[in-house]
Amino acid sequence: MEPSDEELCARVAANDETAFELLLDRHQERAWRLAAAILGNDAEARDVSQEAFLRLHQFANRFDGRARFTTWFHRILVNLCIDHQRRSRWWRKFVPLAGPGRDPDDETAVDPPADEPGPEETAIRNEESDHVRRALARLTPKQRAAVLMQAQEGLSSREIAAVLGCSDATARVHIHRGLIELRKLMSRES
Repeated sequence: MEPSDEELCARVAANDETAFELLLDRHQERAWRLAAAILGNDAEARDVSQEAFLRLHQFANRFDGRARFTTWFHRILVNLCIDHQRRSRWWRKFVPLAGPGRDPDDETAVDPPADEPGPEETAIRNEESDHVRRALARLTPKQRAAVLMQAQEGLSSREIAAVLGCSDATARVHIHRGLIELRKLMSRES
C-alpha cells in the first residue's frame, strides 16, 4: 500500500528525499494547472508551483495534520500566486482554464475536448473559452482562486477556506460573488 500524502510529508520533514520526490510526482501537474489558471501565464505558473514545492520541502515540519495535506499545500500555492499577482499584476491579462499537455481524459479540467469537433464547433468553443478567460481575469484574485478551486479542483468551500486562510462563510462569499460577477461579465460581452 502506498503511503498517504500526510505520511510522505512527515517523512519530508525528516529529510527523506524519496518522499519529497513522490509528493512532487503526485502533485506537480495539478499544482501547475491551478497556478496557470490563477496567474494566466504558463512560465510564471511553473516558477510559482516550483516555489511552492520548495516551500513544502523547507516547511514540511510545520504541517500539523489538522487539515489534509492537499489543503495545506494548496494554501501555500494559492498564497504564492496571490503574492505574485500583487507584485506583477499579470493576473489582469489572460487566464487559461487548462494548460498544454493536459490529459484529454482528465475530468477535472474545465473545458474537456469533444471527439473530433468540426472547424465551426472548434471556433465557437475557442470563442466561448476566450470569453470565460476574459471574464475570469476581471475577478479579484481571491474570487478567481475560489471559483477555480471549486470548478477545476473540485474543492469544497471548507477546503477553499483552509487554502485561502479565511472562514468557510468567507470562502462561500468569494465563490458566490465571483460567480455573480462572472455571470454579469459574461452577459455584458454576449
